[in-house]
Amino acid sequence: MFEGLFQPMHLMVILVIVLIIFGPGKLPQIGAGLGKSIREFKKAISDTEKDAVEHKTDTEPAAKEK
Repeated sequence: MFEGLFQPMHLMVILVIVLIIFGPGKLPQIGAGLGKSIREFKKAISDTEKDAVEHKTDTEPAAKEK
C-alpha cells in the first residue's frame, strides 16, 4: 500500500507544496520545532524505559540476595 512512498520525486513534490504553503521564511522555524519535538519524544521514551527497568528491579524478591 505504501510502497515507494518516499521516492526522491515524491519528496521533492512534498517540499514544493510545503514551500508554497508556509514560505521559505518559516521553514527554519518549522524544522527547529520538529527537531525539538522529536528530541523530547525520544527523551520521554528513554526516561519511561529507564523508569520501567528501575521499577522492575525494585520489585524483584529479596531471596536472590542470599
